[in-house]
Amino acid sequence: MDERVGDVGDGGKKMMEFLEKFVFSKIDVKSREDAAIISDEMVITTDSHTIEPIIFPGGTIGKLAICGSANDVAVMGAQPSSFLLSLVMNEELEKDKFLQVISDISQYMKEIDAELLGGDTKTMKGDFEMIINTACIGKRNEWLEHNLEVVRSYRQYPHSWIRNCGACKGEAVIITSNIAEHSVAVLLARENLDFELEASSDCKHVWHFVRRAMEEGGITSMKDATRGGIAAALNEIAEQSNVGMVIEESKIPIRQEVRNFCEVLGLDPFSMANEGVVVMTVVKEKAEDVLQALHKAGEKNAAIAGYTTEEHEEVVIQTTIGGKRILQMPYGSMVPRIC
Repeated sequence: MDERVGDVGDGGKKMMEFLEKFVFSKIDVKSREDAAIISDEMVITTDSHTIEPIIFPGGTIGKLAICGSANDVAVMGAQPSSFLLSLVMNEELEKDKFLQVISDISQYMKEIDAELLGGDTKTMKGDFEMIINTACIGKRNEWLEHNLEVVRSYRQYPHSWIRNCGACKGEAVIITSNIAEHSVAVLLARENLDFELEASSDCKHVWHFVRRAMEEGGITSMKDATRGGIAAALNEIAEQSNVGMVIEESKIPIRQEVRNFCEVLGLDPFSMANEGVVVMTVVKEKAEDVLQALHKAGEKNAAIAGYTTEEHEEVVIQTTIGGKRILQMPYGSMVPRIC
């Protein structure tokens, strides 16, 4: 029987093993971060977006595509500026849904003053409504320059952008918003689950608060916690920076209602996708200042959740009952693909 690709698009360890075995071993890839560096002035990312339903509480696939790609360059400190856009539509897609998606694309490009350089459209049959592929260019800016200057006033930092490999021991780990909101909202909409829980996707541009945080300065690494959630984001930063992390469970921002929902269904909120949450490391001397900047920018639930260390290599969770456990990179997807 022919071997199939299977579900490897969850952003966790299973996907990385697949890429290492079947892609990176055959194609020389220069960057394995969310965006690739073109020069000291520009970065670029590409992403494909699929979600069911394409219109969900808090957004549409159009909002998801624009914000998601812009966020990938924003966490490198780049200002999102230009897009390429390709739309693959089911031949049976309702025109009203299509127009709502296009309206969101327009709205969320305008929100960050980005331009559309061009694109493509295709229609086909199949068990889907719509797929959107984007490419987003991010540019160097004054806020990034200031942030790097602040970091270098405390320690050496050889990178010209904010990199996943930029953290070192003794830095604060900040999580910018309540986690698991996107996953829960989409699951409730898709499965019609009987829960008395109001949930809306956190899908949004992170550039607005990332810029404010860089104005304060001191950020050494950033990752948006999409597929694989904060578990994947924390582990990627730790692995690429060769540091460990100690994270206090009680300081991870999460609504109690969302925590309860996950417990009932046996889901791990730390591994669930977000679309407006950033994990960042900050030099310890600037951590409180960056946290206050995030609060002023509207991220009221942002919290210093832990710190980096060289005492161990793993991401360690200090639990609410006083124990410790290793927070591993997610292996497979707990729920059907939602971003």
